[in-house]
Parts: sequence; structure tokens; C-alpha cells
Amino acid sequence: MKLKFLMPLCITLTVIILFHYTKIFAVKLYPVVVNFLICTIFWGSLFAKETIIQKFARAIDGELNDFGIVYTKNLTYIWCAFLLINFLISVWTVFLNEHIWALYNGFVSYILLGSLFIVEYTIRRILKKKKIL
Repeated sequence: MKLKFLMPLCITLTVIILFHYTKIFAVKLYPVVVNFLICTIFWGSLFAKETIIQKFARAIDGELNDFGIVYTKNLTYIWCAFLLINFLISVWTVFLNEHIWALYNGFVSYILLGSLFIVEYTIRRILKKKKIL
């Protein structure tokens, strides 16, 4: 579809407009919206022919074996759980002071996200080395 760029553009413009008129509160909602949208995309892909992680894996590695299909589907569940928890914590931090909000949404959440990615990447490399994936 040729209009796929409209969604991120609309979200970005909405955040800019809200920030302009409400100052800090709209900024505090940005991580909530982003986590919700990404979680929704990952969760929705679980009901499609292939999950979003399967699409990424096929784009990088080509075809997936049966184990790879199950692995990527389970990995999608893990990412959904992480994103849901991150979303809920982001919602909670909106009502806390700006320092706690900034610490979690600007630092801790990225450390957790990066850690999950590194752990998964390491596991994937080990499985590929053993020719399981």
C-alpha cells in the first residue's frame, strides 16, 4: 500500500502538536503510545500467516525450517510480553514525577530492550552454529 508512511507521520505530527500546546505531558505519553502500537503490531502478527519476526527472519536468512518457524513464533510471544510490560510501566510513570519518568523511559527501558535483543541474538547465533536454525 502506497500510504503506509502516513501512520508514522500522523503520530509524529500529533506528538509535536500536543507537545506544543501542553508542554511536558504530551511528551510523557509518547512512550505509552509507541509501546502500545508496537505491541499491537507484534500481537496482531500472531494471527497472520506469519509473524512479524518470521518476516524479518525470512528477509535476513531466507527460508525457515520447522524449528525456525516455531522459534520465531515463540519469540514473538516473548516480545509481546516484554512490550506489554514496558507499556504498563510507561503508563504508570506518566503519573510520577518527571525524573522517574525520564529515568525509566529514557534509560531503563532502552537497557531492557537492548538486553532482550542481545540475549535473543546470542541464542540465535548459537542455534545457527549448531545448525538447528
